[in-house]
Amino acid sequence: MRYVIAQAIYWFAELLTFLMILRCIFSWIRPNPYGILGKINEFSIRLTEPLVAPCRQLLSRFNTGMFDFSVMLAFFLVQIAANLMIRIVL
Repeated sequence: MRYVIAQAIYWFAELLTFLMILRCIFSWIRPNPYGILGKINEFSIRLTEPLVAPCRQLLSRFNTGMFDFSVMLAFFLVQIAANLMIRIVL
């Protein structure tokens, strides 16, 4: 049972990581909002925004210029939290 929970945590963290990477890629190419890529972009933003928004608010205190590192910080926090939860479960 522990292995199943650990595997579920791992896959959920991987899904969030994939969506955040997808969000970064789409922020560079700006797909048509009415096309299929635009819908995928909107979906990835809706799922990752609850994680990215607090990171953006935290990083707004620092002057990073035109770069937004909030997605990268959220990425690292998801990985750290997943690893901690897996270690606790196992």
